[in-house]
Amino acid sequence: MDISDWAKKKIDDLDRKLVELLNQRAAAAIGIGHLKRNTDLPIYEPERESQVIANVQKVNGGPLSERDLAQIYERIMDVMRSLQKHGIEPVAAPAPHATEIDSLADD
Repeated sequence: MDISDWAKKKIDDLDRKLVELLNQRAAAAIGIGHLKRNTDLPIYEPERESQVIANVQKVNGGPLSERDLAQIYERIMDVMRSLQKHGIEPVAAPAPHATEIDSLADD
């Protein structure tokens, strides 16, 4: 294995870990979204998002700059907000089955 193959394998391994962690974060965001919806809390909480960015900047050891991390996390939180807004259906009665829909159309 040459250095190019090693570097690609390293990046691919790291990307797989990032995807796993991002999906764990998304699952947590969806759970929080359910709680927010059930308690009429707003999806967008700018103060909390500022805290998240400050927290990751505090533990940053580089080489990413604080600005780089802020940009990455702003995008991550934007996607998570979208999941909370659009990816969560309000708890409601189950949708009718196709046969039930057909019988309603016949009425």
